[in-house]
Formats: sequence, C-alpha cells, structure tokens
Amino acid sequence: MNDKPSSDDRYTVPGLARGLQLLMQFNRDERELSGAELSRRLGLPRASVFRMLFTLEQSGFLERCPDGVSYKLGLAVLRLGFELLSSMELTEVGRPVIESLRDQSGFSAHLVVRDAREVVFIAKAAGGNAMFHSIQVGARLPAHATVLGRTLLSDVDMKDLAALYPEKTLPAYTPKTPTNLHDLKVLIDQDRDKGYGVSMGGYETGISTIAAPVFDGQGRVTAAISISVPSQRIEDDALMPLVELVKTASSQLTERLSHLPQRSVTPAKTKDKRST
Repeated sequence: MNDKPSSDDRYTVPGLARGLQLLMQFNRDERELSGAELSRRLGLPRASVFRMLFTLEQSGFLERCPDGVSYKLGLAVLRLGFELLSSMELTEVGRPVIESLRDQSGFSAHLVVRDAREVVFIAKAAGGNAMFHSIQVGARLPAHATVLGRTLLSDVDMKDLAALYPEKTLPAYTPKTPTNLHDLKVLIDQDRDKGYGVSMGGYETGISTIAAPVFDGQGRVTAAISISVPSQRIEDDALMPLVELVKTASSQLTERLSHLPQRSVTPAKTKDKRST
C-alpha cells in the first residue's frame, strides 16, 4: 500500500495500514464480506482480522450483517466521504452554478468528476421531477457508457484511453453504448469538437442528458456540468436553448476556478460547429 521509499517505513503504522487495506476490499459489487474471506484476501491470520473487524465495527466504519458472519461498510465511511465532498473547492464553487442552471432550465442539474473509469456525482440541484431525486451525491456511473463520462474523457488521448480500457469489448448498457475503443473515441471527439454532448436514452431509457466540460487553470478537463431531462428525446426547438444554458454554466464555473475566458470552454478551432 505504501509507495514511499523504504527509508520512510519507520513512520508507517502497520495496524492502521492493514485496517485501511481491509476497508478497501469493500466495493459496490462486493458490499458484504466475511471475516474468513477478508483473512484470505489480506493473507493475515483470522485472529488478527477479527480484531480489526471488531475495532472498525466499534468505531462505526463497519457494520455486522444480519447473518452474523459478514460485514459491510458503516455510516462512518459515508460521513468521511460526504465531508470530503462538501469541503472540495469545486463543490463549493460549483453548487451555486448548478442551482442557477436548475432554476433557468427547470431540470435537475449535476456536477460530476471522473475517477478512472467511473463518473462520480459530487453535487446536484434537484429539479421538480421526483424521478431524479434518486441520483445521490457519491453515485457512480460507467464513463464509457455515458455522455458525462465521454465529456470528462475529452482531453484523454488514444494512448491513455487504451491504457484505461485495455479490453477488446466494453460492457453494453443499451444499444447506443460504444463497445470498442474506436467507437468510444469517435463519440468523445465528436462531443469535444462541439464543446458539449447530448445523450437521448443512451444510458437509461426515458432520460436525456446534456453535458459540457469544465476546465482548470491549465486548460484540462476537471469536471462536467449537466442537466437531466425526463424524456427519451428532446425536441429540436428546445435542444439548443438548453445546450446554451449548460455551456454557459460550464463556462461560468471554468472562469471561477481558473479565470480562463469563456471561449476556452469551446475550442476556438471548432467554435463554429456548435450547430452540427
């Protein structure tokens, strides 16, 4: 776990390192794990693992499952995560921007970042439609299958994209999901050239999403702003006004974060393609 040189090992607390490694075994696909399974994965004696489990349970980082054998992450982990999100400058600066976007568009607005191959929701401004209240801060979606993810990948070159997605076939969620690297890159480049992306039922039936990138001071994509429309399709006469609202919001947040001019949200060489 420790990537620091061995000369710094004297500062490492082995018990803490093992406890953190234990917590990292839990994920959205494996929400419940037994002590025996954790012992096997960590290569530690069961007695040592059960002492760690007891300590983490007492402090609220783990909870005992109803079967009395397995454990799951506790509320203390969630509190740490939400405290981190609420303390992020991006979240603090972005929240009023997406609230204004929600008020102007009438639809739920979101601020997202990328964590490797996943999109993470770090702030939301819920619209009037209750169907979107289920999208919680901290929720994750596959980057390759969503317009949000493709927006966040817009400054990743083909070499790095291939390293991120080494498999030949990508998982499909709908018939519109790109299932290979070439098709994914084509969609990423199309949205990058326009300065925004639109998905109509591309990830979830009955939901359309409009997204635009947010840049940092070095011109790198650091986040994306989006709105979710409760419709399988957005009519042509309504689409571009909504696109302009999302682009304006992403531009505002870019300026607040990096003081870049608004034109930097849409690359200058493609700024005349927005109607394509």
